[in-house]
Amino acid sequence: MNVIDGYQQKLFPYAYNILGSVDDAKDVIQEVVIKYMAVANREIDNELGYLVRSVVNQSINVKKRNARTLTGAMWLPEPVDTQRADTNIERREIISYSMMVLLEYLNPKERAVFILKEAFDYSHEDIASVLSITVENSRKLLSRAKSGLKNNNNPPRLAMDITSSYLLEYVEFIKNGDTGSLERKLSEEVSFMADGGGKVKIVRELTIGVQAVTDLLLYLYQTYQHSFTFKVHTINHQPAILYYKNNSLTNCQVFDIADGKIKNVYSIVDPEKLKNLFNF
Repeated sequence: MNVIDGYQQKLFPYAYNILGSVDDAKDVIQEVVIKYMAVANREIDNELGYLVRSVVNQSINVKKRNARTLTGAMWLPEPVDTQRADTNIERREIISYSMMVLLEYLNPKERAVFILKEAFDYSHEDIASVLSITVENSRKLLSRAKSGLKNNNNPPRLAMDITSSYLLEYVEFIKNGDTGSLERKLSEEVSFMADGGGKVKIVRELTIGVQAVTDLLLYLYQTYQHSFTFKVHTINHQPAILYYKNNSLTNCQVFDIADGKIKNVYSIVDPEKLKNLFNF
């Protein structure tokens, strides 16, 4: 393992949680570490702290440049495999998928403050040091971030054996066209969001409501997924179904489940966002 790879494992959650992109996160980390290695002869008391600060601030700059907005085409974060998060501390620091989606409503600095506080348990003094702001400014940014997210709760992490049987049953209902049973698994305001990245044709970017989502799920199975294989997995600490065509991953669906009901389905079919799923 080279120096960059060693740091990448520790720095990845910071960059990814801000950017929502594996490639962007890797690029930021590589750029920061290379610059650091070029001047590594100067004395730095806390090497990792210095790199974290650099990665966080560079990630904020990249997020600003990307200027993604929810008013255009549907943009969903790139999914990350957290199936073995219990044995990998860096994976445990990855934010849940639903929260990653919600964080797109915040500006990059609000997002960074929220992540440092909630995911890494930084004090406001530490956040102020990382972002070169005052403690009071850090508190205000966190307050604004929480206000922007106040109507949206992070879904609870569910035991894998429970969600696996739940989703296997869900798939069986779709396969059998059991509309009534399928509808009972969906919340009243269920939503289905799809991101094809402009590369893969999707039926609809956003579908809301039990009837509309049920119809869409049955249509997708009858038209496309009947010939796919699938497996239940854990993505960003949430239950997911991975669909394969000819052993190639074609669709990752992440589920937000609360009180026994599916609230949101995030469907990623953009091949650029699927290519790294098992490569990091």
